[in-house]
Amino acid sequence: MSLPNPLHRPYPDDVYTGEGGEATAWIRRDETDPELTYRNGGTCEYLATGDQTGGLYGLYRWSFGETESGPDPHFHRAITESFYVLEGTVRLYDGHDWITAKGGDFLHVPEGGIHGFRGSDHARMLLMFTPGAPREDYFETLGSLGHGATMTDDERAAFMLQHDTYWV
Repeated sequence: MSLPNPLHRPYPDDVYTGEGGEATAWIRRDETDPELTYRNGGTCEYLATGDQTGGLYGLYRWSFGETESGPDPHFHRAITESFYVLEGTVRLYDGHDWITAKGGDFLHVPEGGIHGFRGSDHARMLLMFTPGAPREDYFETLGSLGHGATMTDDERAAFMLQHDTYWV
């Protein structure tokens, strides 16, 4: 075999230019309390925010409550979104149909891809956004609406545009 293989993309340019590596890893323990608990009992855990990853990605563990919840079909212009079901079943909209995904199933949605998700019965999944947009404000504001905060239709429309969310 000759190297390099012209069918493969090259690695990106170096970001770290030091000599011996650095001790910069960090851990978020499983027993850490979720950052958000929604009215229906669902939770959102910030595993790695865009701020923590230098804007490369955001990774969140989403646990549904007992009753079904989740957004209707929508798309993003600037970010991709990926779903990895950890346990239970989650209905994912793939732009064509609602499909039932189970533990181990994965769905990737490029920019502009129509998608949605619905879950219940304490199903759990990972959500990953690239690049690492500030989704925490989006999750927290929607959570506050479930706990008594209000938003006019105009405020909601502006909020969705601010957070790259376009309903179809």
